[in-house]
Order: sequence, then structure tokens, then C-alpha cells
Amino acid sequence: MITRHASCSCGQLRIETTGEPLRISVCHCLACQRRTGSAFGVQARFARTNVAIEGRSSQYERTGDSGQTATFHFCPDCGSTVHYQTARFPDVIGIPVGAFADPAFPAPAFSVYEARQHKWVALLGQIERVD
Repeated sequence: MITRHASCSCGQLRIETTGEPLRISVCHCLACQRRTGSAFGVQARFARTNVAIEGRSSQYERTGDSGQTATFHFCPDCGSTVHYQTARFPDVIGIPVGAFADPAFPAPAFSVYEARQHKWVALLGQIERVD
């Protein structure tokens, strides 16, 4: 079984995952753009039972367009978001793909909020798209 490691920039907040992600997605919503400081967020979702978290985190909770809440956990030292969970899927942990720092990480297969996608962004490959 494959094991992957993710962490914040300073290494204080760490995650170990086992198995393959349930879903890897790109989100173009404005909240993800603000959260990441980039044109989109890319995240991998894992079953909670396949995720081990070590270290301290601070939390930020926000309500999405759907009315559901999401709780983001970030390192109180360096500020990196390392994982999140949504009220809709409490048994799933989302992890920003960049936290894995692995250029060989599998590509996303799902893209959401494409109506808010920057016009210069082009996603390649077979990907399910949702406006």
C-alpha cells in the first residue's frame, strides 16, 4: 500500500496518508483563490481512517456557497494550510496537493467552479468539469 507524507512549510504540522486518494480536484472558487494565494486550489481527499496527523494546528471555519461549513487546519507557526474537512463529508480529510511537495503526485480528475477560473488557466488531460 502506498504511503505519502505532507507537511506545512516549517514541518511542525505533518500528515501521513495510506492508499490512494478518493478524489483529486481543482477548485477555482474565489475562497480557494484567497486561501491559497493562487489562481486555484488543488486538493486530494482521503478517508479519515487513512490519515494520521501530527502537530499543532489552528483552525479557520467558513461557510461555502452550498451553506455547508469547511474547517481548515493550518500551522500556527508558518501559516500553511495542511488539511481540512467539510461538514458534508466528516469522514473525509482534504489535503492541499502542494503540502505533499511531490511532483509525481497523481493529476486531478475533477474541476469545480470553472465559471470563476482565470481565463489564462488551461487544465490538460481528461478531467470532469463543473461550473
